[in-house]
Amino acid sequence: MPDKVVKTPYPLIDADPHFSRVVRYFRPSDYATWAAATGAFPAALYLWNMADPLPPNVRFRTTLRLGGLMGFIGGFLFAYQNSSLRFWGWTENKREEDLDLAELRQRVAEGKPLHPDSSQPLWIQGVAYRNSVWSQLKFQAFPMFNFVNHQHHGTDPAKYGVEKKELA
Repeated sequence: MPDKVVKTPYPLIDADPHFSRVVRYFRPSDYATWAAATGAFPAALYLWNMADPLPPNVRFRTTLRLGGLMGFIGGFLFAYQNSSLRFWGWTENKREEDLDLAELRQRVAEGKPLHPDSSQPLWIQGVAYRNSVWSQLKFQAFPMFNFVNHQHHGTDPAKYGVEKKELA
């Protein structure tokens, strides 16, 4: 089945980036978003408790801790989604494009493959790709990340200096 081609306002860097790559390319604004969500969730619970107090027998400290955990997880998912949108070319991605070109051209210069090889069979790599390619859009329902190295990235390897004979 052919890949869906989506017209984007910025260049596509990777249609299904590996988890570690998305996190490595976080911007300071992504970390700020993550931190803000981590703090905002328990702050909202605190303000809510001021408006409608919990009964005295309920430990509010446990509620705030759980709120901090939920804010931490939600903030991470939001930052991860923002980073993924830049990989897809849906938002401004000049910084990521430059980092990507430098990183993958370095791999080509060292004689390594563009993307790390996987010990998984090809059909598993294909399944992993199909399951995770648009998963960042449904984090609220089912958070799924790409932890499998595969060769389905939706970009032309020639832009990194890979020769056609090397691709065969």
